[in-house]
Amino acid sequence: MTDRQDTVSAEEVRAPESDASVHALTVTLRELAWTVHYRIPDRAQVPSTELTLLKQIIDQPGSTVGQLSAALNIRQSNTSTAVRSLVERGFVERVPDTSDKRVVHIHATEQGETEHAEIALAWAAGLDDAIAALSPEQLQQLMDAHDALHALERIIRAN
Repeated sequence: MTDRQDTVSAEEVRAPESDASVHALTVTLRELAWTVHYRIPDRAQVPSTELTLLKQIIDQPGSTVGQLSAALNIRQSNTSTAVRSLVERGFVERVPDTSDKRVVHIHATEQGETEHAEIALAWAAGLDDAIAALSPEQLQQLMDAHDALHALERIIRAN
């Protein structure tokens, strides 16, 4: 027989989802993510799909097109097109697998990593401006939430 202290019911697991304040937080996080994502700085002369793909390639070097498609939930044909464009821009390169020549691994080039870093800095500048507009109390609340937001990001990436 299982001790009640060692088990968690489905209702207990789902409880936070039904909490209106948690739902409001998830909606706010979604809106923030979309706003940040689509406020691509003028510095970026690259479509958002390609920027997303370049970041994934930098985060997971050596991924195949199929792996990139699965990780980003993008159709493989769209991923292939975006990779081709990134290759043409000199941001990534295709590296044949040493044991299976049919497999190609995608790696960021130095130029791609530099471009990504510069775009990230431009993006951060826009966020820095927005954060500077917060009240000291709001800034402290955001800073207090940093660890929790980072943990949430890791959980989402893992799924």
